[in-house]
Amino acid sequence: MYAIILLLFLCISSGKAQLTLTLDRTITLAADSSLDAFRYKNMYLAGYWEYRTYKAGRLPSLTLNLTPAQYQRYFTQRYDSEKDIDVYRKQQRFYAGGQLEIEQNFDLLGGTFYLDTDLDYMRYFGDETYNQFSSVPIRLGYQQNLLGYNAFKWERKIEPLKYEKVKKELLYNVEQMSEQATTYFFALAMAQVEYDLAKENVATTDTLYRTGQERHKIASISQADLLTLKLDAVNARNTLKNAEIALKRAMFSLASYLNFDKNTEIRLRLPSRPRNMEISVDKALELARENNPTFLDLRQQILEARQQVDKTKKEAMFNAQINASVGFNQVSKNIQDAYKNLQQQEIVSLSVSIPLVDWGVRKGKHNIAKNNLLVTETSAKQKELTVEEDVIMTVGDFNIQQALIGSAEEAVDLAETAYSETKQRFMIGKADINSLTLSLNRQQEAQRNYILALQNYWLSYYKIRKLTLHDFETGISLSNEFDYKNGL
Repeated sequence: MYAIILLLFLCISSGKAQLTLTLDRTITLAADSSLDAFRYKNMYLAGYWEYRTYKAGRLPSLTLNLTPAQYQRYFTQRYDSEKDIDVYRKQQRFYAGGQLEIEQNFDLLGGTFYLDTDLDYMRYFGDETYNQFSSVPIRLGYQQNLLGYNAFKWERKIEPLKYEKVKKELLYNVEQMSEQATTYFFALAMAQVEYDLAKENVATTDTLYRTGQERHKIASISQADLLTLKLDAVNARNTLKNAEIALKRAMFSLASYLNFDKNTEIRLRLPSRPRNMEISVDKALELARENNPTFLDLRQQILEARQQVDKTKKEAMFNAQINASVGFNQVSKNIQDAYKNLQQQEIVSLSVSIPLVDWGVRKGKHNIAKNNLLVTETSAKQKELTVEEDVIMTVGDFNIQQALIGSAEEAVDLAETAYSETKQRFMIGKADINSLTLSLNRQQEAQRNYILALQNYWLSYYKIRKLTLHDFETGISLSNEFDYKNGL
């Protein structure tokens, strides 16, 4: 990218940068510096960091919880044993404490192991002022839902698939940019050909008109033929002006897409005739099912729909949660004694939540989730068939375009030879104006058809790459190449 920027800076002349591009270079620049490339890369990075967050959640986490200072002044209810009544008494308390905790999620069961250490300090004010330190040097525990929904299990299935989809969406979008860059490239190529033909046509019609004037003087051609030659010369100049406008528009479109300065003057070098390459429909379908992000997205949608079915099913049942821990603790008036003669601490709690009456809300949510799963699976099958049909048609078009390029190239050679001979015969008076005009039109049409054949070939090729994420020239998967380059 920096090399191109420097090149543009050095080539600025009369307020315009001049640049010559090949198709490969155009595609490289589109993938590097276009606005679409910037957007697609940031879309990928968002998915990448989402996956990194998921992976980090599978690792132990260390948390420090602190309450540096807490002052309370309030009335509290106390029992007076002498009077056998409850009374309200004023109480003042200062509290400070901290906890250091390590947590590790256990994906298989959906629970969480934790290891922590606590230290609390309290100072009471009033008729009798005293301090207390409470310590838990170490405590090991585990908590989880016994019958509830296990989110961790579903994350293990969905999150890696989501990242794989995001990665392949980036590759898909890069190939889509290749398609778009190819479209702009050949639109400019066609505009340049039209402009060059129009310039050549102006020169030819001027020459023919001058020749016609000389032949008219000796009565070799009629006045009507001379006027026809003059009309051709006038029309050729008008065509040149329109071709110049179309050329500027096509050049501006390509420059804008590549994020160049709008005044950049671009000349193109057409790609040579590509080598023959037979692509198997069955192989392309196999690669598409494996790599195309649409298939990955459909798999993700089905998994997420099944996740909702499982979640609503578990939530419709009663839920039981267990929390068990074992450790040591002590309470003392000074911090040193709070860590002596430690007492064993054991805590086990079991909580149960049983839905009794909810008027069918949970059951309704479960039925909705099941119906959504059926809709998602049916829609996925339809979309898979659409992508497969697109692959089959594109491969067929590609194989046909290879043969058309050879025919188009042969047609250009024949048309140029025929026009050259007809022009020479006209100059010596052995061909009429109609034959010359027809021969010129055929020559120009042959050149246009050759450009179109090249365009259709490369568009079909990059569309196949987009649908399969496979480089058929090298036989390398674009996904594997991406992993290798990025160290994944």
